[in-house]
Amino acid sequence: MSRVWRTVRDNSLSLAFGAMLLVTLAAQSVVGLIGYNEAARTAGLAEIAWWRYVTSSSFAVDVAENWQSEYLQFTLYILLTVWLVQRGSSES
Repeated sequence: MSRVWRTVRDNSLSLAFGAMLLVTLAAQSVVGLIGYNEAARTAGLAEIAWWRYVTSSSFAVDVAENWQSEYLQFTLYILLTVWLVQRGSSES
């Protein structure tokens, strides 16, 4: 087995979650842009391009709220549960 394939196999979980994160961020940026432009049209304002939206504070706030409520919460829960189980928690 080549070195590259061994590295991919050994890190496949991280690579899969990294790919899912990128796909999720891309989808969130497209859906967020549609919502932002729809709200701008309703208010009589000009629409903006995708790049301007993903570099805006609106997108940053949406991503931070999503990470706070989903990724960070579950990541910390999983990591703490693993640590507690390894230390002889009653959940083990």
